[in-house]
Amino acid sequence: MRFLLDAEQRDFSHSLDAMLTAADTPSVARDWSRGDHASGRALWSRIAEAGVFALAVPEAYEGLGPRPVELTLAFVELGRHAVPGPVVETVTAATLLASLDDTGPAKRLLPSLAAGESTATLATGSYALDADMADVRLALSTCSTPTELRLAPPPDHPPRLSLDPARRLFPTPHGGELLATDPPLAPALLTARLATAAQALGVGLALLDKTVSYVKQRTQFGAPIGSFQAVKHQLADAEIALEFARPLLLGAALTMTEGDVAAAKVTACEAAYRTARTALQLHGAIGYTAEYDLSLWLTKARVLRTAWGSPDACRDTVLSAGGRRW
Repeated sequence: MRFLLDAEQRDFSHSLDAMLTAADTPSVARDWSRGDHASGRALWSRIAEAGVFALAVPEAYEGLGPRPVELTLAFVELGRHAVPGPVVETVTAATLLASLDDTGPAKRLLPSLAAGESTATLATGSYALDADMADVRLALSTCSTPTELRLAPPPDHPPRLSLDPARRLFPTPHGGELLATDPPLAPALLTARLATAAQALGVGLALLDKTVSYVKQRTQFGAPIGSFQAVKHQLADAEIALEFARPLLLGAALTMTEGDVAAAKVTACEAAYRTARTALQLHGAIGYTAEYDLSLWLTKARVLRTAWGSPDACRDTVLSAGGRRW
């Protein structure tokens, strides 16, 4: 089966790519990792103006969605440019709020999320991503019965160190306004895994592009290392893995079934992680330095691999769901 984007979808991707290229996202990511969110919030507003967050919000709450295919295309570009912040968590929180039986929280919170006037994070465990800057902090107490969804207060502890410095993890605050009991979690998990997979694919594509450019410039034994057969094979393997993940991702966005989304997530994240390892090896020692921009994508590829479902967890989901064969 072939998945072809229409002209409007291609233009949407290209416009996001152009906007993010001009935004100098590496500088934004470095500011974010230091806790300086000014440039990140400005970029967030521009991303929202392009309609990205509205794609996860139903029209009844002043959104454009749900439109999972377009959301997937947007998150590929967010990953390609290493955009920091709780982007996945915001669209996941939007999906969760929209699925509640009580429409009160959705009417109150979703319009501002769609417009980019507020940001959201969603904690399902011990830590909440970027809870210090999120305006809407949703916390799920999955260990209790029934499950409670609360609007949590601001964090009262410093962030925990993360492999990706731009992912600032805070201990999940306790208490807060009770929004719902036993909320439907399946739609939100589908959105989270799909967006993470798309982000990972974008990260992998960026790593591949940067590495191809680098091996054309770096010389050894009087020739660019990109001319060596072993290097060509490594890059070809990385590209094949990424291109194999792309139709799985688009197919999952069309069906939005549990097995298909899990298959796309594990395939895209493993492809990005493999590309990150190849990029690190071919860059050599410079690839290990935090000051070199490549590190922004290397660390993100590693953390996205386990975010919202480890590879083993996603494989188990595929096996139990009997994922679709394309």
